[in-house]
Amino acid sequence: MRTKLLLILVFSVTLFSCSKSKSDGSCGATLSTAVAPASEIAAVQAYITNNNITATQHSSGLFYSISASGTGTVAPVACSAVTVKYVGKLTNGNEFDNSNQNYPNGITFALANLISGWQIGIPLIKSGGSIILYLPPSLGYGSQANPGIPANSILIFEIQLVNVQ
Repeated sequence: MRTKLLLILVFSVTLFSCSKSKSDGSCGATLSTAVAPASEIAAVQAYITNNNITATQHSSGLFYSISASGTGTVAPVACSAVTVKYVGKLTNGNEFDNSNQNYPNGITFALANLISGWQIGIPLIKSGGSIILYLPPSLGYGSQANPGIPANSILIFEIQLVNVQ
């Protein structure tokens, strides 16, 4: 009995995990609708103003600057896998991550699994596009410190969208 139950469980998990989408064409994923608090937005705005940066404010509170909108035909959606090249920095200029060091051709992620700021910002461009995101802490890692990233940090990401799948 245990063996049959285990086989049924393994079969079910395999069947459902191999299916990329539901019959209606959606994968069930949704992108972040988070909005940063006014105090965090003001801090990012102050950084942008003090450094003479031209950026657009998104309704979520992140700021962005599109260097190239991209030539791809498809913009990323919640169910997309995105291949990106990126550099992550703090406002003091310290680089905390650089995909080019280990992934010179880009690295692929499920968009719905990324931090809120990326879920909101990456769909603003298409394949071949590049964008700089200025993220308030709550759209990044918030109060959680990460290696090289203090808690409550404003994050700056230079992202090139290589491919959308």
